[in-house]
Amino acid sequence: MSLRALPHLVLFFVLSLLSACASAPAPVKSAESYFTEGEAAYASGKYGEAVAQWKKVKESYSSPELTTQAELKIADAYFEDESFIEAVAAYEDFRKLHPSHPKAEYALYRLALSHYSQVAGTDTDQTPVKNAVLTLDGFLRLYPDSAYAAEVKQKLADCRIKQLAYENYVGRFYLKTEKYPAAIKRLQEALVRFPQTPRLDETLFYLGKAHLESGDAAQAKAVFQRLSAEYPNSHLNRDVEKLLGKPAG
Repeated sequence: MSLRALPHLVLFFVLSLLSACASAPAPVKSAESYFTEGEAAYASGKYGEAVAQWKKVKESYSSPELTTQAELKIADAYFEDESFIEAVAAYEDFRKLHPSHPKAEYALYRLALSHYSQVAGTDTDQTPVKNAVLTLDGFLRLYPDSAYAAEVKQKLADCRIKQLAYENYVGRFYLKTEKYPAAIKRLQEALVRFPQTPRLDETLFYLGKAHLESGDAAQAKAVFQRLSAEYPNSHLNRDVEKLLGKPAG
């Protein structure tokens, strides 16, 4: 080999080495590293990044215990990011995979809150309310002495109020459109389904009004008398007096 060709040969080896380095795969991190990076991202409010790192923990298949922790952490990140549909799915998956896990109670609690957080107005889809009621009620049946029980009871009571408000809303709609039998049926069923729930005075008022406008004055009077007896301080008693032209009692 001539001396003149030597620089070209050296350059060829250098370029080959650089090419090999550029194409070499990045070193794979440990599951512990991914988990720690996920926790750091979560603490900084970077929930999407946290989820991505914890998914890598799951994909590593290196530690069943760490994978289980990552599964619950992913659900929590979705919850904190207000991605409640994804949170519901993640908490449900955790409970299905680990029904006897010490965190199963917590997962059901957060699952219920995920449904509750999707509850919107009275004139919208009521599926989130129904799901929240089922989950909140189920939680209290499974964990009546839980530290979360007081909060769960309060949110369940709030859902019942919202459900009754929806029934009153539908009853008023039927009343407004002169579908009196439908209004009466809906409101009577609401009285049975939601006993001792706030706003039952509204249910009784619209039920009495539906009877009155359908031509059943006797039944209307009986309902209005119940309204007056059970809710003497309700402002709706004044509306009854206007309807009847005299005190309801």
